[in-house]
Amino acid sequence: MNQNNLNETEKAILVLSRTTAIIAIFFILVVGILVSLIIDTTDPLIKVVAANTETKVSPVDKTTETNSTTSTSTPEIPVDNSWIAPDDSTIPQGKEGDQIRYGKELVAHTANYLGPKGSVMQMSNGMNCQNCHNEGGSKPFAFNFAAVKSTYPQFKARSNTWVSIAGRINGCFQRSLNGAKLDTTSKEMIAMVAYMKWLGKDVAKGVKPKNAGIEKLAFLERAADPLKGKAVFVNSCVSCHGKNGEGLLAASGTEYTYPPLWGKGSYNDGAGLYRISNFAGFVKNNMPFGVNYQHPILNDEQSWDVAAFVNSQARPHKDQKADWKDLTKKPVDFPFGPYADKFSEKQHKYGPFKPIDKEQKLKSKKKV
Repeated sequence: MNQNNLNETEKAILVLSRTTAIIAIFFILVVGILVSLIIDTTDPLIKVVAANTETKVSPVDKTTETNSTTSTSTPEIPVDNSWIAPDDSTIPQGKEGDQIRYGKELVAHTANYLGPKGSVMQMSNGMNCQNCHNEGGSKPFAFNFAAVKSTYPQFKARSNTWVSIAGRINGCFQRSLNGAKLDTTSKEMIAMVAYMKWLGKDVAKGVKPKNAGIEKLAFLERAADPLKGKAVFVNSCVSCHGKNGEGLLAASGTEYTYPPLWGKGSYNDGAGLYRISNFAGFVKNNMPFGVNYQHPILNDEQSWDVAAFVNSQARPHKDQKADWKDLTKKPVDFPFGPYADKFSEKQHKYGPFKPIDKEQKLKSKKKV
């Protein structure tokens, strides 16, 4: 074999070895990539370890951060969109719309038309329906009218009868407004019924939205305390309702800007607010004025206590002998006997209510 043939052979061997080396390197790279992908997707422990080597937060740091957040912020109830009052712009034109608008005006400024100096008649105490049914009965958890159309006529255990919308309105006139019945065929009654039906026009029959009426607060382990409630009243209520609960009369002299909470111009002891569970539930999400259920100021105990204080004050009395013929149906916080249990009037008024509630539930189960 000559010199030229050797050179050609050496060249071929060199090219082949280089090619083999390149292929081997490429193969190693491919295998490395595949192995890294397999580890990334199938071994979460490796990922956790890697993450912990990058950023470490001690358990103490986490606890401190959580406690700091809790102590500086007030928990909020999630927004409840189960019912939203229709916009006034959707009130129809014509006679129907005129009735609805007049009904709203009567709810907002009842005393201007039906109070002691009313322009239509004088039949109530000077308070407005809106004093309890805030924002014309359109505010969530403020005795709104969301479920009026959908749930009336309604059987009422208090009167042991079926009650119409007009009948329920007259109940308020006789109790919360400490007045007389309104003629159910009158222009005013027809207008108020029309307005309430319009507010609840989008609620299906038989349905009561979650944000209708008021929130029912959990019972305390103790009795509600009027003395503690007085301190709450002085700190949070006096500026609007006055130190003697007399309220603030508007410049017109015909209605109240802020209603009286006791005394001859306030609701009588037959009103729903005279049951302190109702008062406490209303106050929690609506008072001081301007508060709503998403941003309450008073806590549950303060709400129960201020309810006890306000309802311990003197107010007009209503004869309720005809109410609650079935004693087993009386609410736990109805403050007047007789009762179907052994608990006193004082406990029925201020609590503690849990023992009463427990006994009522046991008796109810036995009946079933």
